[in-house]
Amino acid sequence: MERSLPSVVERLWGREPVSRRGPRPRLDLATITAAAIEIADTDGLAGVSMGGVASRVGVAATALYRYVGSKEDLLTVMADGVAPLPPEPGGLPWRDYLALWTRRQRDIVLEHPWLLSIGRFAPPLGPRRLLWLDRLLAALDGTGLDDGEKINVAGTLTGYALTDAAVVNAMAAGDPQYQEAGIEGASDYGEVLAEVLDPADYPALSAAVRSGALYGAEGWVDDADFRFGLDLLLDGVEQLIARRAL
Repeated sequence: MERSLPSVVERLWGREPVSRRGPRPRLDLATITAAAIEIADTDGLAGVSMGGVASRVGVAATALYRYVGSKEDLLTVMADGVAPLPPEPGGLPWRDYLALWTRRQRDIVLEHPWLLSIGRFAPPLGPRRLLWLDRLLAALDGTGLDDGEKINVAGTLTGYALTDAAVVNAMAAGDPQYQEAGIEGASDYGEVLAEVLDPADYPALSAAVRSGALYGAEGWVDDADFRFGLDLLLDGVEQLIARRAL
């Protein structure tokens, strides 16, 4: 059965028929996407509008609707287009490549924090995001994992990258509640917890706070924290690969 894809997905893959009549179009989807991403990087997602993007590329807003049918479509192409090309496995051991792949995913979100507000993290349909998935699957060739397991590894690592980026960004941006409490770092956070936690109700957490577990990092979450969590996940993948080899 022939499946009808959403028009925005057709455009992302360049599958729309090109008319040979009339003047050559002044715009293309890549130009529109780049302009929208520039606005979001400068003004946040709230600054992105069909009119604003049209003004940036020098056309009337109505002209944009030939390429993106709505603001939702625009967000979809932005979420796919913001990603650079993925790193190539290039002979790296699978574990080294997955570590690099996950860190790059996290860095994309930290460089473009508005991605966290879009919510376009369903299974990908766009060419850029699917290329990232393809490269991770290729890196796991020869490990003994089946295709479903490889895809689950990709989803788990993507979720970790997004969660870590969300925490780092939220704290760096200065949540109003934390600003009001004078919390500017992990040490301040630990001091506040020490004040509010009753050891009778929170014995384990209170003990961790008293031990100074939250006072070591200069920032909210340092790179050692990210690497610790990533190594836990990769250790699990390694154990799964070892089991498949039995």
